[in-house]
Amino acid sequence: MSYIPRLKSEYQDKIVKELFEEFGYKSIMQVPKLQKIVISKGVGAATADKKLIDYALEELTLISGQKPVATISKKDVATFKLRRGTPIGAMVTLRGDKMYEFLDRLVTVSLPRVRDFQGIKATGFDGRGNYNLGITEQIIYPEISIDKINKISGMDITFVTSAPTDKEAMSLLKALGLPFKK
Repeated sequence: MSYIPRLKSEYQDKIVKELFEEFGYKSIMQVPKLQKIVISKGVGAATADKKLIDYALEELTLISGQKPVATISKKDVATFKLRRGTPIGAMVTLRGDKMYEFLDRLVTVSLPRVRDFQGIKATGFDGRGNYNLGITEQIIYPEISIDKINKISGMDITFVTSAPTDKEAMSLLKALGLPFKK
């Protein structure tokens, strides 16, 4: 038998039934599911120091367990000394088992390490069932050693769901364990 992440089996066994009853869907296929998690990190200072992109790529690899890609600028912006084609960030898209593993580690290990943590805001929904979460310090992840970082920086985490409304997406993410503020 192959390995199935804890949150994935919990979703299949319990959460689908709960959401099916809560919203009264006609088919089990209408129950929203988490499609992907996108972790992105902007490195604005990379225009001056190219090594910062390598550090960001390395940190995202440690956090996600998957190789990220560098995001490049699409325009020239003279005021920021930015040229088209210059790397200015990093991002990684997680799907399947790696997505559920990352979400499990985020909820159980990383978010409780945030200073004065009261829960995450419920205002990050975009109206189409997707949720955006901003992390201010990358040192909340146990994979990152404080001694090896050169600069404390944040990142954005986007949860893309198949839910048509924010209410359904919030119910799904709450059931998956995201600690929203009351």
